Amino acid sequence: MRTYLDFEKPIADLESRLEETKKLAQTSNVDVSEAVNILEQSIDKLRREIFQNLTRWQRVQLSRHPDRPYTLDYISLMCDQFIELHGDRTVRDDPAMVGGFCELGGQTVMMIGQQKGRNTKQRQYRNFGMPNPEGYRKALRLMKLAEKFNKPIVTMIDTPGAFPGLEAEERGQGEAIARNLKEMFMLTVPVICIVIGEGASGGALGIAIGDKVLMLENTWYSVISPENCSTILWRSWNFKEQAAEAMKLTARDMQLNKLVDEIVEEPVGGAHNDHQAMANHLKTVILDAIAQLSALDPQERINQRIDKFCEMGVVLE
Repeated sequence: MRTYLDFEKPIADLESRLEETKKLAQTSNVDVSEAVNILEQSIDKLRREIFQNLTRWQRVQLSRHPDRPYTLDYISLMCDQFIELHGDRTVRDDPAMVGGFCELGGQTVMMIGQQKGRNTKQRQYRNFGMPNPEGYRKALRLMKLAEKFNKPIVTMIDTPGAFPGLEAEERGQGEAIARNLKEMFMLTVPVICIVIGEGASGGALGIAIGDKVLMLENTWYSVISPENCSTILWRSWNFKEQAAEAMKLTARDMQLNKLVDEIVEEPVGGAHNDHQAMANHLKTVILDAIAQLSALDPQERINQRIDKFCEMGVVLE
């Protein structure tokens, strides 16, 4: 059963009426084709109106939509083959971070991303998409493996943050993320990073240093979530909408501030409304980016990557 967010309720009401009309046609000899056509046009028009005027908080809600495609969904929809690789060769495997070689558009690509769960059991297993240090060390191991075989790297970011537990800190959460930042700057192969859902704090940044940093249309990328920002500023979660507006964390905001390179449009109604269409479009964008980056000399790519991130923000001494 499809899940509707609060601002999608008018669409849900019309779709419910459409289903009732279609059932009427099945149980009687009444011709309802004209009514069905009118309702379908109304739904499409309403959906476009709603999704053209979303607030920042509504986009945050969409990034967390329970029906939204996750990393493994995109891999299964885009790739012809996928060989998942496990473990960081030090502690254990982290199910919150997945990765492996796949065949994408006839070429071998290393796909790495954070993975959430669909139900309670899966969410516990995937740790709600919050990687431990082992996850970032596994990601780095796979990146180095891709570099060894001269294969491009694609990372998919979708996390509420790195796991903040005591055991994660004891095993060096900060060091693992910091090492990824350093090493990703120096990778000699093309690196494409895509925010497909939530992009929170260093947990997102730990796999987001790339030649191209892209964001899907209804995603967010920030040092903190609107709820936690609201808690700090107002001592309450009730001001999360105001916090989201003030933080300017959407894809459009990030592009205007030159923090990401490109926005990937989603199907009308969001990525959750049509997984296959979203995956097809994203595949085209990835292949185009790989083709552009592969034409550059490795050292030139590294220099451009470093320059791009060094130009972000303002430093006063």
